[in-house]
Amino acid sequence: MHRRLLAPSALAASLLLAIPASAADSSPGAPGLGDPYYPASGNGGYDVSHYDLRLKYQPKTDLLEGTATILATAKQDLNRFNLDFGLKVSEVRVNGKKAKVATSGDHELEITPAAPLQKGKALSVVVRYAGKPSELKIGGYTAWHRTPDGGVAAQEPDSAVWWFPSNDHPLDKATYDVSVSVPDGTQAISNGVLQSQSSKLGWTRYNWRSNKPQASYLATLAVGRFDITTDRTASGLPILNAYSKDLGDNDGAARASIERTGEVADWLTEIFGPYPFNALGGYVPNVTSGYALETQTRPFYSPRQFANGANISVVVHELAHQWYGDSVSVDGWKDIWVNEGFARYSQWLWSEKEGEGTAQELADYVYAQHPADDAFWTVKPGDPGPEKQFDIAVYDRGALALQELRNEIGDEDFFQILKGWPAEHAYGNAKVGDFVKYAEKVSGKPLAGLLDTWLYQPSKPGAPAAAKARTARSQAAESGRPAQSVRPAQPKSWKKIAATNTIHDHGHDDH
Repeated sequence: MHRRLLAPSALAASLLLAIPASAADSSPGAPGLGDPYYPASGNGGYDVSHYDLRLKYQPKTDLLEGTATILATAKQDLNRFNLDFGLKVSEVRVNGKKAKVATSGDHELEITPAAPLQKGKALSVVVRYAGKPSELKIGGYTAWHRTPDGGVAAQEPDSAVWWFPSNDHPLDKATYDVSVSVPDGTQAISNGVLQSQSSKLGWTRYNWRSNKPQASYLATLAVGRFDITTDRTASGLPILNAYSKDLGDNDGAARASIERTGEVADWLTEIFGPYPFNALGGYVPNVTSGYALETQTRPFYSPRQFANGANISVVVHELAHQWYGDSVSVDGWKDIWVNEGFARYSQWLWSEKEGEGTAQELADYVYAQHPADDAFWTVKPGDPGPEKQFDIAVYDRGALALQELRNEIGDEDFFQILKGWPAEHAYGNAKVGDFVKYAEKVSGKPLAGLLDTWLYQPSKPGAPAAAKARTARSQAAESGRPAQSVRPAQPKSWKKIAATNTIHDHGHDDH
């Protein structure tokens, strides 16, 4: 090797040239993505493409040990960036080099790499950590369910903070490999396909892969003693369902509902288009909560969902979210109607299919149930506010808006929209306004005024004349009474749909 000697001044100049120009201009990434409902959620300055989580969990003690490898790309010149996480971290490395770590707020992990990161460059972040998720409280609650035989992470709008570091906002989706080691006789359930499992020295490792972009709150982990059933859909997609071995009297009803997952998914493909992911199923752990959640590919169901017997309607709702909410996710949490209004309307469509009440009959019944002075009408599904994000009006009034859209543009355009929207925004994010524009594009009609009335006005809209007259005429004909004195009859499916209302109770009282 020929070595060239440099004078001190020349050496200094060469070193300056070797420092990337961006290093001098680098700055910290924002500690939040600016969501008006949850300003601290997510982080700026980078975009994650993949999470590799290698975990070990001991059910007896609730101790979770983990190594998270996060692959990302810098979106600006960075000298510091944040991750959202609550457990104790022992070490962080960025691009192989040890980084400085500090904490702030409820769940901010501040990472200063050994050298600034250039915009557009790939980076790897390795985080080693350990802790007991059930002992972590943020805002007075935990999203981690401690069960008699393990633990479960499933909550909205966030649960990742309790079990892995992330950029915790739906705007930054990524693919996932989740590998979990648990004591023999215990199972670990997560998203996607179970790639493999192996046992060694009293521990069994389960390797899961979710190969399509997934929001962090839709990642799930359940450790416990489960009975697992497997099958395939007509198109060959693997179905894996898991039931706690301690469901008691709810066991039969849970199985009678969730074992129809393949049937429901096949029907939904007729409505919403091809299923967007690599697997499907559901799981029912032994938790005391009452809600259900659309965790990607494998929804979480609380046993209480089946306390009154089988209920396919809740399965319809959570599987509909695989298109509306999981594949197409909110741009900001104020856009929750794009998730929940459509999942509720899918329950109305299932009722229509089953001959238990048409979507119009359900819409008429909901409309008649709530007088003009009911607080129900003050909730704006298009922007309900963080305190009302999961209010029943977001679901029922949100579904009413879709029925009015269907009446306005006709079935052909309406169902073209239901199928086209998930394809238009597959694996991405969208706003309520994006949907309005898309519906106008497909139908060729101005729809902003109609949807503003049903989604944004804090008052009861006037009953559409056609629907009002139709309902009154049909009820009058059956009863022999004047049309104006007749209220819509309760559709046969109503009680089943209403029984799923607790899926919206993401309140923290149960956790």
